[in-house]
Amino acid sequence: MPYFDAASSAPLHPVARQALQAALDEGWADPARLYREGRRARLLLDAAREAAAEAVGCRPDELVFTTSGTRAVHSGMAGALAGRRRVGRHLIVSSVEHSSVLHAAGTHEAEGGKVTEVPVERTGRVSVTGYAEALRPDTALACLQSANHEVGTEQPVAEVADACRAAGVPLLVDAAQSLGWGPVPGGWSLLTASAHKWGGPSGVGLLAVRKGVRYAPQGPADERESGRAAGFENIPAIVAAAASLRAVRAEAETEALRLRGLVDRIRARVPEAVPDVEVVGDAVRRLPHLVTFSCLYADGETVLHELDRAGFSVSSGSSCTSSTLTPSHVLRAMGVLSEGNVRVSLPLGTGEEDVDRFLEVLPGVVAGVRERLGAPAASPVRAADDSLIVDALGKRCPIPVIELAKVFGDVPVGGIVTVLSDDEAARLDIPAWCEMRGQEYVGERPVEGGTAYEVRRVA
Repeated sequence: MPYFDAASSAPLHPVARQALQAALDEGWADPARLYREGRRARLLLDAAREAAAEAVGCRPDELVFTTSGTRAVHSGMAGALAGRRRVGRHLIVSSVEHSSVLHAAGTHEAEGGKVTEVPVERTGRVSVTGYAEALRPDTALACLQSANHEVGTEQPVAEVADACRAAGVPLLVDAAQSLGWGPVPGGWSLLTASAHKWGGPSGVGLLAVRKGVRYAPQGPADERESGRAAGFENIPAIVAAAASLRAVRAEAETEALRLRGLVDRIRARVPEAVPDVEVVGDAVRRLPHLVTFSCLYADGETVLHELDRAGFSVSSGSSCTSSTLTPSHVLRAMGVLSEGNVRVSLPLGTGEEDVDRFLEVLPGVVAGVRERLGAPAASPVRAADDSLIVDALGKRCPIPVIELAKVFGDVPVGGIVTVLSDDEAARLDIPAWCEMRGQEYVGERPVEGGTAYEVRRVA
């Protein structure tokens, strides 16, 4: 059964499994103790730190191990903001950061801090100019992911780091998605990552803080990990994380080339085989193993369930899920279609035959979902000026867009279709439909019970 969700959590690398088993026998003691077992555990911990630091591109004494990538982000941001509190309380993030960064930013704002979100282009890439313009005299910290977790777009870290360095502002880089493929370029100040993203065990994060960065650890003092990560170190998992990071880096160049070819195949064939699909993210400056596309008139959750039944494990940033009725913040920030969203992220070793079978199965899955969702259009109310009003209130994604599409041909060129909807996803998906169809999105206005979205037919 092909597993295509490595961006969420990569399968445990064989080297990680071997290192974990060996370290369970040798690394169970307290590395802070001076007796034989403690010294042996300390040697394992120090060796893992040196290997991880080499992969990150920092000094061993600049790197600590945390209990997760999220904990590394939260500790890194809190420590850097506290360390530079005299400078100010202004924080800069991009609008497509991982939720761990945005949650930490929300906490900072709730405690009286100021936050600026830098927008992104339709590809998901931030503007270097946008970051430079957001920098202020009271800016304490800027954050930027190395590559996006949902669409794979790589960010201009080196250029943003240059702008931050010129302003004297430290830059924290969330490298969770990219560290397994290579070191992060540029003059970053803090870096975080998570072992389960590259095939290490879960429960191990990395936090690197460059010497010279003002940093004040938050929370109760702890003698472990330079006072920056409280609690007893999970030495077997840390050893396995460092060993697997070194192993995947050794394979990275060859695997990146091979997986990029497979992803290019998906990017090219999906729009050919499945009508009304938008492939999102930067087509060139991207992670080699990840591709995301959205299918008009499809329920993302149902598409995922049907692919699972066909033997494929994929994920989604769609708004159409049982857990949320709002679009992914990444897709929303990009302004792209969110409905019927599928993210494919290939783990190391993925074979061509698995990708080819996925491409064979996908068209039938999407067609079946669309057929089941092909509810009759709401009866349009014809206005006096060659326009139509479609009442889709109470109907969820993707029904409002389906009903828009079904009646759109009933208005002449220049006419307007107004869709009434109380579904939050419509705010993103109707403009995205216009973009895909070459029609004019006029705008939105509040109405009783929801929002009216106006679309003008231009062709």
